[in-house]
Amino acid sequence: MRSIKFFQAILILTLSLTATVHSCPPSDRAALLAFKAALHDPYLGIFNSWTGTDCCHKWYGVSCDRGSRRVADINLRGESEDPIFEKAHRTGYMTGYISPAICKLNRLSSITVADWKNISGEIPRCITSLPFLRIIDLIGNRISGPIPYTIGKLQRLTVLNIADNSISGNLPPSISNLKSLMHLDIRNNQITGPIPKDIGRLPMLSRALLSGNKISGPIPESISRIYRLADLDLSRNQVSGPIPESLGKMAVLSTLNLDMNHISGLIPVSLFSSGISDLNLSRNSLEGNIPDVFGVRSYFTVLDLSYNRLKGSIPKSMASASYIGHLDLSYNHLCGKIPDGVPFDHLEASSFVYNDCLCGKPLKACGN
Repeated sequence: MRSIKFFQAILILTLSLTATVHSCPPSDRAALLAFKAALHDPYLGIFNSWTGTDCCHKWYGVSCDRGSRRVADINLRGESEDPIFEKAHRTGYMTGYISPAICKLNRLSSITVADWKNISGEIPRCITSLPFLRIIDLIGNRISGPIPYTIGKLQRLTVLNIADNSISGNLPPSISNLKSLMHLDIRNNQITGPIPKDIGRLPMLSRALLSGNKISGPIPESISRIYRLADLDLSRNQVSGPIPESLGKMAVLSTLNLDMNHISGLIPVSLFSSGISDLNLSRNSLEGNIPDVFGVRSYFTVLDLSYNRLKGSIPKSMASASYIGHLDLSYNHLCGKIPDGVPFDHLEASSFVYNDCLCGKPLKACGN
């Protein structure tokens, strides 16, 4: 009888030790609870599952490394097809702030706290001390304050998405040290100052979305050295100076949006024989003629040159482009007959209005 009780005690102890080994460390659990305490979710009960000693087991939005049982990912999205949202028939809404307690999760690989609409406060500065961090996704909140000055310490960071917030201050120079960064999205904030001159030191960057801020100064020539860059959006800023000719010589650049800035000078010839298919240069101060260099390599789903100071005639070579979908040349100082044939035969008058003396279909006929 004593031996049975002894083995029962050994079994209970073994199970207890096994559970402890396979649970998340108490320090990670404490950090998550401090993170939770700084946030308030009044409608969905996102954090109702954050109970018990093992934060790796069925804690909503928390994932752990299988081997170490350390917290690796926090994934909390306010817009999701998860049943918790479908049951509530609403998207997420949360108040509060992102607690610096997350910086105690020193094996954290990704932090996503996105689209909760009313989370405020600043990005914790200590976040740059997390050596394994690959993803920061804080889109769609009310976060304010600057991008941490030492952001460049995050050598593994591949995604920095802080769009649709109220973040201010300059782009920190150290952002050019993010050698693994592939996706940069800072749209619709209040970021000021210039683009760092050595932004071209980001060899892996494929998307740079910087629109809807107060960024000023010139477009750095070094951007053209980012070999993998496919999408560059600087629209709705205060960027000035000329468009670097080298942008039209980039290997994979397909989208270039520079609309609603203070850009001046001539349109580089290289832009019209490049791989760029979505080109928006509208609402700037560009001058001179539209380069007459269109050919079979010219393929545009969007070509918008409206609201500038362009003069001269519409280049006849435009008719030799492989494809032009949406074309807008309105609100310039263009003159002469609109060429016949493709792509002009499918365009409406709105593509050509408010020029000095354009004529021909779809505008009024030219006089003799």
